[in-house]
Amino acid sequence: MDIQRASKKVESGNSPELQEAVAYIKEKLDYSEVTADDVKRIAALKVAMKQYAEQTGSTAIAIQCWSSLQEAMGIMPCLANAILTDEQIPVTCETDIHGAITSVMVQAATMNTAPTFFADLTVRHPENANGELLFHCGNFPVSLSVEEKPKLRKHFLFDDHSPGTHEGEIRGGGMTLARFDGDHGEYQLFLGRARGIQGPYTRGSYVWVEVNDWPLWEEKLVKGPYVHHSVGIHANAIPALYEACNYIPGLTPDPVDPTEQEIQAWLRGAGL
Repeated sequence: MDIQRASKKVESGNSPELQEAVAYIKEKLDYSEVTADDVKRIAALKVAMKQYAEQTGSTAIAIQCWSSLQEAMGIMPCLANAILTDEQIPVTCETDIHGAITSVMVQAATMNTAPTFFADLTVRHPENANGELLFHCGNFPVSLSVEEKPKLRKHFLFDDHSPGTHEGEIRGGGMTLARFDGDHGEYQLFLGRARGIQGPYTRGSYVWVEVNDWPLWEEKLVKGPYVHHSVGIHANAIPALYEACNYIPGLTPDPVDPTEQEIQAWLRGAGL
């Protein structure tokens, strides 16, 4: 309710922040499938969330996106999440607090030089046994998009869903995938390397990736204290995240690629 009231207040005004957010959406995205009111409402939500983060001293946000905001405000927050994540205030879906923590850690490990993206681990590549689809409804940072003007659309799962998703493939290349999670007070940090590959078109925000041994990854993810969400970044954040575990009581690193021995060798100065 707080964010709903704050967003409506922003929407009813004409602040420079709102004007800037509206202009950004119209410049960066193809918004032909939604209305001008939709654009303004999404921009107002982005501004309201950023103000709330600044007022509370928060460095990340976890939002209940599915589907309370749609019912309350008539939009999905995916694009607002994407824009804030691009501004180094990562927003995670489905009130995933551990995902928000992961995002802050991964972002800090790269000295805030690259945006994170928050993804579901979904299905295996149809032709690559070590390939996997990283996907979410429409929240990956706009700056990572392959298309020059990705689409701002209605949520695609159901006909009655509201607009607010930023859709399209993001760029590949090398990346780190991480997940902070815990069970019964014991916390682990999953770490792995991936690289973007070609794969079938899908809706939402997505990228197909290849890893060294997906069945091994799958075993670790299923048997560990992890859920289906992960955080990606187009940088090698693994050594810094591994080393950070030495200074965070109760947090155990859980690397899959590179191995713990390879990371330790790199930290001693060997090539990784």
